[in-house]
This record gives sequence, structure tokens and C-alpha cells, in this order.
Amino acid sequence: MIQLPLSKLSNVGTTIFSQMTQLANENEAINLSQGFPDFMPDMELLNHVDHFIKKGFNQYAPLGGMIGLKEEIARKIENSHQAAYHPDTEITITAGGTQAIFTAIAAFIKKEDEVIIFEPAYDCYEPTVELFGGIVKRFEMKAPDYEINWNAVQNLISEKTKMIILNNPNNPSGKILKENDIQELIKLVKGTSILILSDEVYENIVFDGKQHLSICQYPELKERSLLVASFGKLFHVTGWKVGYCAAPKNLTDEFRKVHQFNVFCVNTPIQLALAEYMKNDEHYTHLNQFFQEKRDFLRKGLSGTSFELLDCEGTYFQAVKYNKISDKNDFDFATQLTVEHKVASVPFSSFYKNKVNENVIRLCFAKKQETLEKAIENLSKV
Repeated sequence: MIQLPLSKLSNVGTTIFSQMTQLANENEAINLSQGFPDFMPDMELLNHVDHFIKKGFNQYAPLGGMIGLKEEIARKIENSHQAAYHPDTEITITAGGTQAIFTAIAAFIKKEDEVIIFEPAYDCYEPTVELFGGIVKRFEMKAPDYEINWNAVQNLISEKTKMIILNNPNNPSGKILKENDIQELIKLVKGTSILILSDEVYENIVFDGKQHLSICQYPELKERSLLVASFGKLFHVTGWKVGYCAAPKNLTDEFRKVHQFNVFCVNTPIQLALAEYMKNDEHYTHLNQFFQEKRDFLRKGLSGTSFELLDCEGTYFQAVKYNKISDKNDFDFATQLTVEHKVASVPFSSFYKNKVNENVIRLCFAKKQETLEKAIENLSKV
């Protein structure tokens, strides 16, 4: 038999999210691992989709997306962050946030270009950089604060640095960037040609009256940045895989050169439905309160246990230390928790290249009340 070549990602396995979800299914466990809601989206949104399908809007959309949706996105960004993007030339509808991230990296990263990421990091960043021949430079944020030492980041900068990838609010730590972080970033990239890829899919899920600081609020960063967001997180429809990338026209032009050969366009009726639904701002301005109530319910339920709850400033994930319960590494503990106590989580070490183990797991609280109640009941017995 002939020896066929391996793929460029031959060393990459199945994502931890798929692994833990499969383990949850096999053990009939409550799935707090994968980040998806287990409740229905708003029926009004579903009715809009049904309307546009039946009206016959079922063929290709324009490459950049339906203009009505892009106009609503531009309006949302303007209202939220006082930043202007031209709907037609600076906003592109994508097949989810991950496709936008992949396309941005594919468009700009060449062999031996260096890309800085902040760990714990969402798992698509590094493999995509490596797929296009780039080199990843990592800054490891550590429990319990997950703060960034910008002097250390400065030491990662070289003449080969092409891009910095941010995730704000951060999945999985739930931390948000502060004004000081943004000012340090501005100083870091000033006078350079470094691009910023800003993953802001959880921008509308920030708690305790704190403010999400978008990269587009700062002109000196906006001009070099590709901002990525997701309707899956915004409207509880992760399975629809619709997101967008907002960037200055010169960057958008390059982004779309790859986008057209990746997915070309995103399904038409859902774009039209989202555009109609977004005309009412109240459909997304309440998300902070909605998810804070779920976060607070989970935290209160676990407050009497031996789990240590770390700060959760945003996203719909709660980081939990378990070192008072077990000395197992986080993967083994998460596995035990799923099999014996019927609650699936994600070990934090999976978000680090070097598998940093600080006895921390991630719990998703974007779940129905009864799901959280049952999970708390099980976790309270650990």
C-alpha cells in the first residue's frame, strides 16, 4: 500500500469540547462543558427565519453579506462603541466567529510571521496560525487573576511580529480588558505595522456594571484591527454559525479575498431574519442582566462547597479551582466529575500549549434553570 501524505495539522486531535461532550453523552451527564445554551431562542426570531424562507429568499447572498444586516451591525457598533464602519465596505458577514478568525489569519499570516496570543486561549487560534506557516508566541496568564504583564509581552515583540490576537471578554477565564490594558497595547503597537485580531464574541455579556472596551473605540487601534463577533452568542443560536468581521476597508478588501474562496457567503434567510430582529435594540441590550442572573445562581449554589470560584467578569463561563477536593490533574478530575458525578466541564490545561495545570475547570452557565439546579445538586456532593 502506498504511503499517503499527512495533513498539515496531523498532530491536532479532536477538540476538548467535542471530547467532553461525547463523554457527557456516554455517561448521561449534565453538559456544562461545551459553550452552548440549552434553551430556545426567541420565537420572534424563529418566525422571521420562517417568513423569509417561505418568501423565497433561499439563494446566494452577496459575498460580503446582506446590506440590511450589515447596516444593523454598523448601527449597533456606533451606538455601543461610538465607532463608525461603512456597512458595505467594512463589514463582512461570516459563517460564525471561528470562520472569521480563520479567514483573518489566512489572509494576513505568511510563513515565519509571528503571532502573539494570550493563554488560556480559544483553541482555534494556534492551529490556524500554524496552518499558514506562522509562528505562535504565547503569553501565559495565570490563575487566579489572569492578568497581562505588558512588559513581558513587549519582550515577545520582534521584527517578525505580524499580529496580536485578543479575546475580550476572555474564554475561558471570564476576564475583561481594562483601560490600562488598552493603553499598554496602544503603546506596544505604536510605530509598528502589527495587526490586531480582536475576538469579541462575548462583548454583550459583561457583569457587575463593568464596561466592555472594544478595540474599535480607540482610533489608533481601530485602523489596524479586525474585530470579530458572533450572533450565536448574541441570540442563543450557536448552531446557526453566523458572525461578522468589521475592519477598515483596506483590511476588509484583503479579508474578502480569502472569504470568497472559503465560504463565499452565508445563508440568506437567516441574515434577513437577523437584520429584522436587530431593529429592536432590546433584543440584545438585556444580555448582561440575563446571564448575570445565571452566573449568580451558579455561584450562590456552589458557595457552600469546597470549590473555589474565581472572578467572572464576562462570558458565560465560570472558572472553578478544585485543589481542596483533589490532587488529580485537571483533565483527570474533569473526567472523574463527568463519570462519577454526572457533570461535564472543561479542564483549563486544554487552553494552554504547555498544558499548564492549576487545578482549574470551566463550567458553562448558559443553561436552563433546571439544568443549573441539577448541576449544583450533583456538584454539592463532590
